Amino acid sequence: MTSSGLSIFNDLEFGAVVRELDTPNVDGWEFFTESHGVKIYRLYNETSGLYEYKVYGTLDDCPPDVCAEVYLDLEYRKIWDSYVSELYEREANGMKVIYWDVAYPFPMSHRDYVYKREYKEIEHNGHKVYAVMAKSVECSDIPEKSGVIRVDDYKQSCVLTTDGKVGSKAYMRYYDNPKGMIPAWLINWGAKTGVPSFLTMMQKACRGYPEYKAKKRTTS
Repeated sequence: MTSSGLSIFNDLEFGAVVRELDTPNVDGWEFFTESHGVKIYRLYNETSGLYEYKVYGTLDDCPPDVCAEVYLDLEYRKIWDSYVSELYEREANGMKVIYWDVAYPFPMSHRDYVYKREYKEIEHNGHKVYAVMAKSVECSDIPEKSGVIRVDDYKQSCVLTTDGKVGSKAYMRYYDNPKGMIPAWLINWGAKTGVPSFLTMMQKACRGYPEYKAKKRTTS
């Protein structure tokens, strides 16, 4: 299963992120922190003064197929992620893209993203793996908005498989440059607290997903 539209990620790139589940590639990466069973590594970007992050962990009671569905469900994310101001998928500039407006804490300006996301289900070492890759793209059909800072340097991947029990083994790689007058130390501090809290929110969202889908069925 794969997402539709023009592809910007190849099989080698998907294969590389899937292998991270079994053999983490952290050569040259600095161990950053560990919290609630989640290990985070980081790699310094000389150009921006920011870090790229790799995250390895488990979601104990959330099966990987449910985690993947929650991660991909934009309508549901508007409910469980309080930082989402606007989020939708549409055709633009000849491809399917996602528009995401993120509410930063006051007094900082909102940031928005236009990115392409691709999804594959891959058999790996006898298990099904759910892989999502995303990166920002230029898109003249969705112009920048006044008072909102457009993030044009963003990439993220998320890979999920069974933990051998009832939960999920997860790998994420993340980088973005939010620009504006935010000190690099504050952005990097936010990553240290934000990544584990995002996984906690997502775990809670996975638990509530069956009820959300049941309600949606009865109202549609």
